[in-house]
Amino acid sequence: MDFRIGDDQRELAQGIRAMLAGRLPLEHLRAREGHEQAIAADDWAALGETGVFALTLPEPSGTGLGLADTAVVFEELGRGLVPGPLVGTFLAASAGIVDGAAEGLVQIGVHTASRPGPVLVEHLGVLDALLVLDGDGPGQLLRPAPVGGAHRVEHPLDPLTPLWRLDALPFGGSVADDRGGLWHRGALLTAALQVGHAAAALELAVDYAKERQQFGKPIGSFQAIKHMCADMLVRSEVARAAVHAAACLSDDPDVVVAEAEAAGCTPGQMLERSVVGAKLLADEAAVANARASIQVHGGMGFTWEVPLHLHLKRARVLSTNFHSPADASAALAAYA
Repeated sequence: MDFRIGDDQRELAQGIRAMLAGRLPLEHLRAREGHEQAIAADDWAALGETGVFALTLPEPSGTGLGLADTAVVFEELGRGLVPGPLVGTFLAASAGIVDGAAEGLVQIGVHTASRPGPVLVEHLGVLDALLVLDGDGPGQLLRPAPVGGAHRVEHPLDPLTPLWRLDALPFGGSVADDRGGLWHRGALLTAALQVGHAAAALELAVDYAKERQQFGKPIGSFQAIKHMCADMLVRSEVARAAVHAAACLSDDPDVVVAEAEAAGCTPGQMLERSVVGAKLLADEAAVANARASIQVHGGMGFTWEVPLHLHLKRARVLSTNFHSPADASAALAAYA
């Protein structure tokens, strides 16, 4: 198995990046900061027309790609700060549980917290359905989404991720799940989004360090700034490698079986270790890189105009989905 990112995947990433730059540039997205609907319906449909939600579906309804290719696409979505229930809609489309998800005609959320008590649900005001996954049992599909009794959070952490508070989630119809496959795919793609945020924070820091002059020199020539950028690069590349390796394993069950035999565990445990480890590394890279990039930008980094705070806030939100860093660490420690 070749774990390297190939030329076809690089071209796929470039195509998605060009599409986002033309259709969903940052200034277009930021015009909806604080809105109940973070992304317009026609922009969501454009993502569907591009094939973002149908990547793993067989032709002719999809493109017949694997999770390794999908992770590349979702990294670009994270890099571009694209809002909306991306992971939930993709899961619903790939599992064929909601009509119109693959085409971007509906928006499907995903909720992963299994703890009792009040819950926070992202993008609830525009959801056509809500997929509830806890990683231990079969998933549930709440359709229509439970908007009754929900209260919108006035000031969410991420202005492009509106939140609603519910006292509890109702029970929904069970969703067929291949031994937690939906949960694993959701965690993997969330990690891919985080890699995109980590990479974007690095790029913004490097670009600024080349332009900002101090004492007659670009600040990027200073050793302290070089070390910070080097650390950001290491975090990004390690997280990307972990996510891509986990995606490659997910695409090839035979390799998972062989790796599990060598490690003395079950295939399910091997896949979970790979995915949870990738998510943990990606969460760390996204949050740490955004913080470091803000520091590189100095006083500019803390202003609302510089988009770094959006990457940091989105990374914080995503780090709570499909295991928090603490939960992921505990899950991995159980295998030690």
